[in-house]
Amino acid sequence: MYLPPHDPHVDDPMRFKPLFRIHLMERKSATVECMYGHKGPHNGHIQIVKKDEFSTKCNQTDHHRMSGGRQEEFRTWLREEWGRTLEDIFHEHMQELILMKFIYTSQYDNCLTYRRIYLPPSSPNDLIKPGLFKGTYGSHGLEIVMLSFHGKKAKGTKITGDPNIPAGQQTVEIDLAHPLQLPDIENLHDFSELSRIVLEVQEQVRREEQEQEQQEEEDHSQQDPSQQKSLGAEGAEGEETAAGAEGTTQDKAPASQPFVLPMGVISRIEDYPRTCRICFYGTGLIAGHGFTSPERTPGVFVLFDDDRFGFIWLELKSFSLYSRIKVSFQNAEAPSREAFDEMLKNIQSLAT
Repeated sequence: MYLPPHDPHVDDPMRFKPLFRIHLMERKSATVECMYGHKGPHNGHIQIVKKDEFSTKCNQTDHHRMSGGRQEEFRTWLREEWGRTLEDIFHEHMQELILMKFIYTSQYDNCLTYRRIYLPPSSPNDLIKPGLFKGTYGSHGLEIVMLSFHGKKAKGTKITGDPNIPAGQQTVEIDLAHPLQLPDIENLHDFSELSRIVLEVQEQVRREEQEQEQQEEEDHSQQDPSQQKSLGAEGAEGEETAAGAEGTTQDKAPASQPFVLPMGVISRIEDYPRTCRICFYGTGLIAGHGFTSPERTPGVFVLFDDDRFGFIWLELKSFSLYSRIKVSFQNAEAPSREAFDEMLKNIQSLAT
């Protein structure tokens, strides 16, 4: 299992933890050992469910228990998962979230289902190379997000989740057709100034979407089916042209510009980059516990370099920093864009 580094060290490498191992024997037989817990390898079971999916089961879960009971198990898990003790965490809300995560993850006792993740396809026109990123999520700690590009949009999909937003949900969406011009460095400290700029773009996007819907309704009522098909092809070509135009805009953007978080914006990491390449309008998904009342809220996507980007959650007054995972995963070749879009829909079925 690949674990993110300890919060909030987003640039540190991933951590590796064995969960099971298979011994191949003579006559095509094999034995499976569960590696979970602190008492050494013990009897386990693996079942192939279907293509790109298998399940593991521990047959001796008593090996996962500790002499000090659940309290000792929790403290050990806390040191390994978070790199700290409960006494180090003063924020009551954060203590509650960490305890919830321990209860949720420990109940499975390494009886899990695994599904293969295909890495996103890449294109020369992409803003940066797509892939997997570690991101800071406040009291939830570090989570894994998959960045992919879809024409005039970029999407950040959660690979790991939390009690608010589960895995498989689209945590951020970036509108590549609407770059943002940040205020100068002196005015950037003013949160209200940044908020004004973002909300103006949000209103512009809303008007454009309404106009597009009205235009599509008018076209649909005026065209016969054969003409509609032709119109659809022209629309696709127009999107390609628009994407090309955006690429030109990005190419003309300055190599770097000063960047600083506005006063009042909370960040788990203080040594974020102080220069950025370009910013775009985007939306971030927020929700209550149990994914209740989910809503997309405005924000700012900040591209720092080829391996790091950030997102300012306007409503939460919070900042997330994302750093590329540079582990080389084998057998995770990128599919076509069409196949990937279909796979992205299926990620919804991933466990939290």
